[in-house]
Amino acid sequence: MTRTVFCRKYQKELPGLDLPPLPGAAGQNIFENVSTQAWKEWLSHQTMLINEKQLNMMDLTARAYLTEQREKFLSGDDYEKAEGYVPPKE
Repeated sequence: MTRTVFCRKYQKELPGLDLPPLPGAAGQNIFENVSTQAWKEWLSHQTMLINEKQLNMMDLTARAYLTEQREKFLSGDDYEKAEGYVPPKE
């Protein structure tokens, strides 16, 4: 049986992650409050931000920026989009 969570991004019950995606309290919070769907979307968006903004993940400022954007994205707040990105037409 799939574990469900009340996803804070989509504000409804959805399948949850199998394990915390990060160590510590942040990972546990995501595990308890974020759906698998929202987490996968964040990973895709994070990749776009890293590539578009040419972020160096060894730089603490870049990592802090991504943490801030992750919280905004997963909470449904306004977050930065990759400039010039046009989603594919279905």
